[in-house]
Amino acid sequence: MNFFSKIADKLSNKLSRTRDKLVGTIDTLLSGFKKVDPELLNELEEVLIAADLGTAVAGKLIEKVRKDKINDPDAVRNSLKEGMLSILTQDEGSLNLPEAGPAVIVIIGVNGTGKTTTIGKLSEKLRREGRKVIIAAADTFRAAAIEQIVIWGERSGAEVIRHSDGSDPGAVVFDALASARAKGADVLIVDTAGRLHTKINLMEELKKIRRILEREHPGSPHEVLLVLDATTGQNALAQARLFNKDIGVTGIVLTKMDGTAKGGIILSIAEELKIPVKMIGVGEGIDDLKDFNAREFIEAMFEQS
Repeated sequence: MNFFSKIADKLSNKLSRTRDKLVGTIDTLLSGFKKVDPELLNELEEVLIAADLGTAVAGKLIEKVRKDKINDPDAVRNSLKEGMLSILTQDEGSLNLPEAGPAVIVIIGVNGTGKTTTIGKLSEKLRREGRKVIIAAADTFRAAAIEQIVIWGERSGAEVIRHSDGSDPGAVVFDALASARAKGADVLIVDTAGRLHTKINLMEELKKIRRILEREHPGSPHEVLLVLDATTGQNALAQARLFNKDIGVTGIVLTKMDGTAKGGIILSIAEELKIPVKMIGVGEGIDDLKDFNAREFIEAMFEQS
C-alpha cells in the first residue's frame, strides 16, 4: 500500500456518504452497460448533477469522456477521476502564512456553518505546528459568540482579545492586532459576524474590518477564509459567490464533510469560482480540520472497496 493509499483509506471512511452517493452510484451505473453510448453518457451526467457537482462540472467531465473516445465503461471511471483531479488542482494552495508575523487570517461565513469551531480547530492546528496564536473575538453581535470563542481559545491554548457584547468589531480587531504585535504572535485569527440586520450591513461591517487591517498592517489580511457547510450543497456555492463578490475570498474551508452526501459541491466551487479549497472539516474532534490535498481527496473518493 503506497502513501496515498494509506491516507485515502483513512479519509475514505470520513467521506463515505459522499463517496457512496457519487462514486458508488457511478460504479452501479457503469456496471449495467457493455459499451459507452449516448444513453450511458446522458445518465452519467444526471448522476453527476444529482451529486451536487452542478451542470457546468458535469458537462465538463462528460465532454472529457467524449474527447477521450472511450468505448469501455470501466475506462469511464478513470476518465472521470482524472477530470475531477484536474478541476481540484487548478487553484490548489496551502495557507499563506508569512514568516514576518503576525499573519492575519480573517474567518467569514454565515452563522451555522461551523465558523466558530473551525477557528478553534485552526488555532489548535497552528499551535501544534509551533505557532503562537491570538484570536480576535470580533463577532460582537451574536448572543454567546464571544463566550464560545473564549472556550475554544482555552481549549487550543490561544489568547482571545475581546470587548463587551455589542461593541465595535473594528475596535476589537485594532486592539487584537496591537496585542499580536506586542506579544510576538505568529498568527492573528479574526472571528467575524455571520449575520446582521441586513445583508448590506453585514458586508459593510466585513469591509470595515478589512480596511482597518489593510491600514494598520499593510499586506494583511493574508487570508480571508470562507467557511461553508457542505451539507447545504448548492446553497454553499451561492454563499461563496456572494462573499467573494463583496469581500474577496482567498480560500474555502468546507465543513461537515463527514456527515453529508453533498461533498461533490467542492468541485462546483473550484470550477466556477477558481477559489482554492484550503481545508476540510471531517469530524467533531479538535484535530478533524485537515489541509485539503486534491490528490488525497480524489484517491479517497475513488478507493476500490
